[in-house]
Amino acid sequence: MHSKREPRLSVSYGSDARILDPTNAVAVDGVTAGTTIYSSTTLLISKSVDFEDTFRRIKKVARSLNWRVEAEPEPAHAADLRFGARRIGLGVVPGKAVAAPDAWTLLQFLRAEGADGAQGVSLEHVLVPVPLNDPHPLNDPHPLNDPHPLNDPHPLNDPHPLNDPHPNSGYDPMGTGGRQPVAYVGSAPARQSDDDLEGRARPVVAILDTGCGQHPWLDFVDRNVRLGNHRIGWPSSVPDSEIDGDQVGALDGLIDPLAGHGTFIAGLVHQACPNADIYAWRIVPPEGPVAEYGWLTALAQIADLVHLYRQGDPRGRRIDVLSLSIGYYHETPEDALFDPMLHEILADLAANGTLVVCSAGNDSTSRPNFPAAFAPWSEGEGPCSAWDKALPIVSVGALNPNGTDAIFSNAGPWVRAYEVGAGVVSTFPTSFDGGYQATVASEFSGRRRETLDPDDFGGGFGTWSGTSFAAPLLAGRIAQHLFDNGDPGDVTQDIDRAWAAIEVLTTLKQ
Repeated sequence: MHSKREPRLSVSYGSDARILDPTNAVAVDGVTAGTTIYSSTTLLISKSVDFEDTFRRIKKVARSLNWRVEAEPEPAHAADLRFGARRIGLGVVPGKAVAAPDAWTLLQFLRAEGADGAQGVSLEHVLVPVPLNDPHPLNDPHPLNDPHPLNDPHPLNDPHPLNDPHPNSGYDPMGTGGRQPVAYVGSAPARQSDDDLEGRARPVVAILDTGCGQHPWLDFVDRNVRLGNHRIGWPSSVPDSEIDGDQVGALDGLIDPLAGHGTFIAGLVHQACPNADIYAWRIVPPEGPVAEYGWLTALAQIADLVHLYRQGDPRGRRIDVLSLSIGYYHETPEDALFDPMLHEILADLAANGTLVVCSAGNDSTSRPNFPAAFAPWSEGEGPCSAWDKALPIVSVGALNPNGTDAIFSNAGPWVRAYEVGAGVVSTFPTSFDGGYQATVASEFSGRRRETLDPDDFGGGFGTWSGTSFAAPLLAGRIAQHLFDNGDPGDVTQDIDRAWAAIEVLTTLKQ
């Protein structure tokens, strides 16, 4: 069945987003569900299964519930990909008054038909980038009752609050590790010219995030790498939070929660490996969370890009490291039908010599966060115990500047590396100047005097905290190790070189 309905642009979750509550959700014997966020009106069908047969089974179940289903047409940039998914929309049968369509309920009815009933079918999850950032902090950087902003011996933001049940919030407010401007006084990373490299190949680090804004350090970043004639990620019609930092909450004057995220990540990669080339694609919208289909499609395009390179096709590109600072909690990670779409893409990237580095998440939990939890678990368990001698996923938790584990960082046997991710300094688009202003401003002797403007990033640098930033910092260190140890070769040589870096920089062993 092919509907005339136009494909939706999955910029982010919307009114159909739902939180799965295992205590009152439809249950099937043998399937234990956990909480997740998903689209209630969408299912995904993996390209690895027979679409028409799978759609027929979904349609049959939907009809029994007085729901209808429609197969959304594939956008042109997704139609010919080897991996990914097709999208199925759910609605109510005309003339019927029934319970609102729910993708989880339909999926469970498919499971109940037998072991293969839901093969290749998945919820469309909502993925969340993982910096720590509160755009409306309770600890306002401009407290009305602070008469001495320059010298308060008893700050309202007590580093050891007795009444704060959420210790992670200690990283959120400006001045305690959250997003805020700083002055960087060191030298720029020493990037050699192509002539100075004398033919040596640069390692390539790719970033799939909010994109990359303008900054003097990052003029070399390639923001328009395509798969043939097709874009990867969002088109120009989707607002770019790295150009205009105030796209959410019209006219509120605040820099959006994820604005600058990709630029900050690119700067960390550049600091760790100045000679690396960086590809930056946009898939995270200004407000942050993103529907799974668009993200999966972009990953599938990247996998095809690397595959073409290994086939000697001039349309392909070599990517040594792919840094992902986004994730979600799957509702049934122990299920035999668990998430084949994402796993297939990551396994193909690994087999073609691309090392995928993923942030672990910022929820202070040991619950597996994906895709990071596809890493080999230290206890020998987990949903992906073998990678067929290819490269593993590298999952990265965050450290404080003093080397202790950041309290917000997810942890567990699936987190196999740690890197500094709290209070780190990196690049911001120099155009960012939010609605907060200096608390005190005056003029004296012809010069302007003021306190720190907490969201003016005109200086081009800031601090931020999150495993979002531990992952790209490690990705950059891996790229530097590759650069220091020879040039790329065939896929076997590149996998061996990547493993050498992994064994030096993580707890993983081949």
